[in-house]
Amino acid sequence: MSMRDARFPSVIAGLVLLTGAGVAAPAQNSDVEFASHRAVYELKLASARGNRPVEAVRGRILYDFSGSQCEGYALQFRQVSEIDAGEGVRMMTDMRATTWEDAAAKSFRFNSQNFVDQKLKNAVDGHAEREAARAVVDLKKPATKEFGIDPAIMFPTDHMRRIIASAREGKTLLQGPVFDGSDSGEKVYETMTVIGQAIEPDTQKPDDAAGKDEHLSKLRRWPVSISYFDRSKEGGDQLPVYGIKFELYENGISRALALDYNDFVVAGTMTALETRPSKPCN
Repeated sequence: MSMRDARFPSVIAGLVLLTGAGVAAPAQNSDVEFASHRAVYELKLASARGNRPVEAVRGRILYDFSGSQCEGYALQFRQVSEIDAGEGVRMMTDMRATTWEDAAAKSFRFNSQNFVDQKLKNAVDGHAEREAARAVVDLKKPATKEFGIDPAIMFPTDHMRRIIASAREGKTLLQGPVFDGSDSGEKVYETMTVIGQAIEPDTQKPDDAAGKDEHLSKLRRWPVSISYFDRSKEGGDQLPVYGIKFELYENGISRALALDYNDFVVAGTMTALETRPSKPCN
């Protein structure tokens, strides 16, 4: 990511399907139960590369997730980052997003604002509906527009459900298209996900806020790595636009983030975690 592109891709983008290296299938009923929770991640520069490497990054992510299979899943997300490129060049980015997705992964609403140095750079507002044979996005911002996308796309919460189900089955390599309403609300990313070996309960206890949660200590977790590719540039040995690494618990909580923007990598350490009971289904 260059200093000309102030957009930090969100961590809300999820993962993919249930089969090895196939194409994403429609959502199916699952015994995956997501935990309603509020997590805070402190950000700092982990590494930099390139001719003019970034000298420092600091910031914070607030991730507030709630819902159930009956009422759907809501997310409030905010990522604030200060980037120091050296020679007196600094930039503050502030990304705010809210989403809602039904449990069947057929309906998805998204709204986001991206600020650079406290000035609004872009805003996105819209919703997507998916059926077996077609998927349609209805945008209100940045401009009124309706268009079709690949019906095989995955929405964020369903992505997470599928990767947990895949991990439980011992699958390690996943791929498929992702739509999370980011950028201008029109982009679909092709993704490649690698799931590592399970970390069993009561082993390798984390030294962050996740390690202090008694319920998490009884759950398995998996190291996950996702690479995002520009779907409009097919063919050849394409490099990913960006990548995300993290450890994923069975209830959807993530820790130990690593956000790779090609020019630099940002580490996200969970400093606070609050879990809440989800509303039971009637």
